[in-house]
Amino acid sequence: MKVAIVTGSTRGIGRGIADALRQEGYTVVYSGTRSAPAVELPDGAAYIGCDIANSSQRKALISSVLDRYGRLDVLVNNAGIAPRVRRDILETTEESFDDVLGVNLKGTFFLCQLAANAMLRLQQAEPDDYHPRIVNIGSMSAYTSSTSRGEYCISKAGVAMVTQLFADRLAEAGIPVFEIRPGIIDTDMTSVVHAKYESLIAGGLTPIRRFGTPQDVAKMVLAACSGRLDFTTGQVLDADGGFHIRRL
Repeated sequence: MKVAIVTGSTRGIGRGIADALRQEGYTVVYSGTRSAPAVELPDGAAYIGCDIANSSQRKALISSVLDRYGRLDVLVNNAGIAPRVRRDILETTEESFDDVLGVNLKGTFFLCQLAANAMLRLQQAEPDDYHPRIVNIGSMSAYTSSTSRGEYCISKAGVAMVTQLFADRLAEAGIPVFEIRPGIIDTDMTSVVHAKYESLIAGGLTPIRRFGTPQDVAKMVLAACSGRLDFTTGQVLDADGGFHIRRL
């Protein structure tokens, strides 16, 4: 049995990732901020509520999984929020900045820390077939300016460095850490700007002229978890339709 935690997995990209891992045979712990009765999941799927900005809830998530299953093979840090209100960076509030970075950056960093320490402990007791890994879901916003949601861009730039740091620290233990960097993905988070993105994509913003799907991102997570990429760590996998290509 291999156990995976996917944060922010009640909908959108996270749900696509969690469902894909489950189809690959993982025991998947779905997680989000809603209470269990409000969440619709596949039959038999486990759910643990967690606001990753909250230290005690982060610790409870990891400890609950270890108590229940005795192992943790994959952590997918997907949970993230956008600003509640898009504001020009000249008007960004400290409250919004703290909210977004508290989840997207601080929460991701310290959940990586908890999972990494658990994985290192488990390595001492588990048989040779224990090959844990961490996958962080970043964004093309890590390097793309969007002045109406600067706090989101900053948070995702930070996630890129979190990935590099943990990849460096855990390499000697053989625990790879990856960043998946989605582009324009068709989810409820992008629904408010769907028409804008649709026009930009049609005009050639991305070489592959379509919206991405949660399944596109999920396939990259599966690749990172497959063992086929294990002679690299800290690698960015761009799920962005080629947006990262600099073109004239």
